Amino acid sequence: MARAAESDRWRVKPHDDVDLSSEDAASTAGAPGDRKATEAELPALQQRLFELHDRLWAEATRSVLVVLQAMDAAGKDGTIKHVFSGVNPQGTRVTSFKEPTQLEQQHDFLWRVHRAVPRAGEIGIFNRSHYEDVLVARVHELVPRRVWKARYDLINSFEALLAHGGTTVIKLFLHVSRGEQLERLDARLEEPSKRWKFRPGDLAERDRWDDYQSAYQDALRKTSTNVAPWYVIPADHKWYRNWAVSCILVDTLDHLDPQYPEPSV
Repeated sequence: MARAAESDRWRVKPHDDVDLSSEDAASTAGAPGDRKATEAELPALQQRLFELHDRLWAEATRSVLVVLQAMDAAGKDGTIKHVFSGVNPQGTRVTSFKEPTQLEQQHDFLWRVHRAVPRAGEIGIFNRSHYEDVLVARVHELVPRRVWKARYDLINSFEALLAHGGTTVIKLFLHVSRGEQLERLDARLEEPSKRWKFRPGDLAERDRWDDYQSAYQDALRKTSTNVAPWYVIPADHKWYRNWAVSCILVDTLDHLDPQYPEPSV
């Protein structure tokens, strides 16, 4: 079963000096064993996640927000598909944040995000998130430097507000290597079942790899807090990624220890 010490392995402590180039995206440190042994642990973790989420849903006083960020092809969709396959769909919501609509552009950058946070009892999952506004906006110079730099403090305040209201925030950066990313992008072109995922812009974004790594490093360094920590998950091995994310979720919910309410009389 997952232990808090396992989650701490990937946690970014506040003000840590993050250097992604020194983080091994192919690491399998702490895993129960090889791929077969690690995948054998997943059913028990999924069952525990289901039990804890069922209690959270019934308790209906607190919520959990899972933020997924990564470079293209790092496995955000796959993580959602595999890790959350057994949770109660009534109490789970996935929101994908794409290019802002005209309406969203008429509001502050957190407006559309706050509207999507999970309700009491829910696990909310952000497939990309408000962090795009200090990543894409920075790399593509969509806003002036002074604007995106100010957003780190605004994000920290926003996440502190969520925590104060009973939402536990878990932020996961799926760390994939440049070589593994290329293999996965190639697979999207070669395999008919994956070709729909490929976008011509993926290659253009790949050309900005170094810029994105710098942007992610700053985001991890400036916004990993005690109430909304970042976790850097080695994501070159999908089986390890799924196990690590499952451990973090189970550890977090174990700590929350939601309880079934007493029946009303």
